[in-house]
Amino acid sequence: MSDLALTQERRAELAALLGDERRLRADFPRVADYLDTAPMLSGTGDQAADSAFDLRLVHYLTGGESPTGNPYWDIVSPSVSDHEGRRVANGGKPTGSARLGYAQTILQAAYAYAIPSPQTIAWVNEFSNGLPIVELGAGRGYWAAQLTNYGTIVDAYDSEPPGTSDNMSFPDAAGQRDVWHEIHDLNQYEARNAHRDEFALLLCWPPGWGNSMASAALAEFTRRGGNRLIFVGEPRGGKTGDDAFFEQLESNWGLESQDSQFVSWWNLKDVAQGWVRR
Repeated sequence: MSDLALTQERRAELAALLGDERRLRADFPRVADYLDTAPMLSGTGDQAADSAFDLRLVHYLTGGESPTGNPYWDIVSPSVSDHEGRRVANGGKPTGSARLGYAQTILQAAYAYAIPSPQTIAWVNEFSNGLPIVELGAGRGYWAAQLTNYGTIVDAYDSEPPGTSDNMSFPDAAGQRDVWHEIHDLNQYEARNAHRDEFALLLCWPPGWGNSMASAALAEFTRRGGNRLIFVGEPRGGKTGDDAFFEQLESNWGLESQDSQFVSWWNLKDVAQGWVRR
C-alpha cells in the first residue's frame, strides 16, 4: 500500500478538521501536537514521501477506516525498506529522520512498541503450533487484536490495563482508543490460568532497565510446564527484558525460529523469536 486513496467525503472531513484548530486540539491532541512539531524537524529528504506519511498518520489517527484492520501497518508500511539484511521503517533513508522519530513515539503510544506486520502475525500464529496464546504485558492489546483477527486464540494481560489504570507507556488521550483487545489484569491472569491446559507465551517488548517482569513471567511459565515462547524485543543488553530473563533462555531454552520478515523501527534492534524449552 504505497498511496492512500481517500474519498472526496473523507478529504472534506479532514479539511474541515484541520481547518478548525480548536476542534483538532480538543478531539485529537496528539495529532495536533504532531502537526505543530513535525514541520520544524528534519525529514527524509523526500518531501513527497514525508507528506504522504503525514497524510496516512493524520487519516488513521483521526478515525480513518483501515482496509486491512491494521492501521499501524497501513501508516508505516510504505516507509519500510531493506537495510543490512533487516526490514526497517526508515522512510528509505538509512539513518531515518528526526521527523520520523517523533512520529514513532506517537504511533508506539497509540498502538504498540513493536510493529506487527502481516507476515509477522502469520509467523507468530505458525510458531504457536495450534496452541492458544497468552500475552503478558500486552499494553493496549494491539498485537493481541491482530492475532485474533488472524484467527489465533489470545488472552491478553497487563499489570496496568490502559483505560482502567494509569499506564505511563500507554497514556490516555482524547481521540485515541484505550485498548484494541480486551485486557485483563494480573489477578485475572492467576485465576484464569491456574489450571489451564498448555498455551504459548507471548512477551512483546517486556520492560527492560532491570525490571524483573520478563524473568518472573518466564520462570512461572516454565514452572507450569510451558514449552513455547514468542519473544519480541531487543537482544540482551537492549531496551527489553532483564539479565535473568536472558540467562533463563540461555540455560533452559533453544531458539527454534526467528522471523526474517520482522519489521523494526530503524533506530531499534528488536527481533521476533520463537523459543522451545529443552
